Amino acid sequence: MLKRNTLHLFGAALCGAVFLSGCANQLPQRSEHEERIERNLLDHSLQIDVGEPRVLELPQRRIRVHEQKTFEVTVFEVTRRYDRYTPYQIWRELYEVPLGAVAVVAGIGANVLNVALLGSLPDSATKDWISYGFAGLNPLMNVESNGRSQQNLASLEEHRQDARMEYSSLPWDERPVLVKAGEQKHELLTDRNGVLHLNLLDGPFNEQDASRTGTLLLSVEDSQDSTRAEATLMVGRTLRGKLQEAHALIYDDLEGDDIKQWVHRVKRLSELGLEEEASELEQSLIELTRNDPELQETFLRALMQDAGRLVADPGGD
Repeated sequence: MLKRNTLHLFGAALCGAVFLSGCANQLPQRSEHEERIERNLLDHSLQIDVGEPRVLELPQRRIRVHEQKTFEVTVFEVTRRYDRYTPYQIWRELYEVPLGAVAVVAGIGANVLNVALLGSLPDSATKDWISYGFAGLNPLMNVESNGRSQQNLASLEEHRQDARMEYSSLPWDERPVLVKAGEQKHELLTDRNGVLHLNLLDGPFNEQDASRTGTLLLSVEDSQDSTRAEATLMVGRTLRGKLQEAHALIYDDLEGDDIKQWVHRVKRLSELGLEEEASELEQSLIELTRNDPELQETFLRALMQDAGRLVADPGGD
């Protein structure tokens, strides 16, 4: 008894599967065409341009870092073909059967009339109505419907169209550069153009005695594939002799000095050949005296008389 019930259930399931699989109304196949580009990285390198000369005679240097890549670019034409069908929904037969009967009658009438009109009626009346009608009369099939159609990928074809080499050279923008100065290591960032603004009298270097550093080792590394590059920059003996004195002239307390000492600092930096630092200190002192016009005027006059420096009117626009 149990075996008979099992056979009945299996037979019913099999019939149901056959029934459902035969209900889909196949629609015309659809194709999609697109171009796919595949980029294969062949070479990746980093380059540090420390500039010339290789020996620093001034505390500032602009160092450029570039990232270079070589790709093999392959273009493929991709074609996808989809089988489309209208899924079967039995409740739609409630209106498709009567509409199908009407469509069949209308189609037959259109074909009869088309004979009298010498074939002037469009196919949508003579053929499509009959096709729609028989699909509607079939209780195991819904009529075609693009609005609720579904699709399955039937095939995928790729054809290679072109292959070429592609090169790129981009700035190492806003990314870290490790600078080893003596036993100290400092991590600095490049700007948006991949330029590292190195200044031995600024940033982390002003916290160590840079006058004892003869070599700077610069290195960069891409964490994604461990590509790295290194470069060496020498610090000239003459510059090393200036750094300690220049550091004191720039960073020792300004407010504790008088105007004479201020002028001496600016003048001495200029004599050391550190004109950029002298101008920056000069502007800092002008800003410091902004709220005391009399003191500022005295300072500017002393700069011109004792240091021979021409300073623009700080109050002018």
